[in-house]
Amino acid sequence: MFQIHILRYFVSLAYKGTDFHGWQVQPNAISVQQVLNEGLSVLLKDQITTLGAGRTDTGVHAKQMYAHFDTDKEFNCVEIAYRLNAYINNSIVVKAVFSVSENAHARFDATSRVYEYWLTQEKNPFLQDAAWLVYGDLDFDLMNEASDYLLSVSDFTSFAKVHSDVKTHICDVRKAHWDFKDGVWIFTIEADRFLRNMVRAIVGTLVELGKGKVTFHEFKAIVAKLDRGAAGASAPAKGLYLTNVDYAEGKLNGE
Repeated sequence: MFQIHILRYFVSLAYKGTDFHGWQVQPNAISVQQVLNEGLSVLLKDQITTLGAGRTDTGVHAKQMYAHFDTDKEFNCVEIAYRLNAYINNSIVVKAVFSVSENAHARFDATSRVYEYWLTQEKNPFLQDAAWLVYGDLDFDLMNEASDYLLSVSDFTSFAKVHSDVKTHICDVRKAHWDFKDGVWIFTIEADRFLRNMVRAIVGTLVELGKGKVTFHEFKAIVAKLDRGAAGASAPAKGLYLTNVDYAEGKLNGE
């Protein structure tokens, strides 16, 4: 009996999230995943459903995202990436399409993810959709002291979106630091996984610390309370970027 062989492919892409209601397909709103699914389905003449390395929220950007999909169609990966870029929204760029082993998984095989949050303190029209404008003095030394403290934290309930479907709020944060570059303060944070709204909630709370609205002792108390209501308001989505997703060596063989 003839058996159809299913092939798995990864897509490496980046996107400006301003015009999208996040990554994930949803009713009555345009998403990055929907645009990618539709483009691949038309070009491959097959019903394609991608699965991403994560779920960015409305307005959040990605400098590096991965997604995978299955099909029984064989094709030239370089050609399909070129054609896909010509077909889809200009706010999305497909860097590469490549074949992987049938058990490679864009989400579950990721070993770490890196986000950046951009904050500026001067009005700049070129950063209007790319960074959070915060006026007034901020104590970035104190904010970095609190950022260092996050490396010793395991439970991030205080910075997690409430009523989400996650089974645990435990995350292994491996890096968290503010740096100044080309007129922008950039908060870089790396972890094995992130909770919904986690980075924006952390940034919003760190800014309250930097403004002197909370003390470092109070910041540590906020973390310990395991209560989202204790932390600060979330920073705007426009300043957040997914910048890297890492996989175990050899997992993406074929890129």
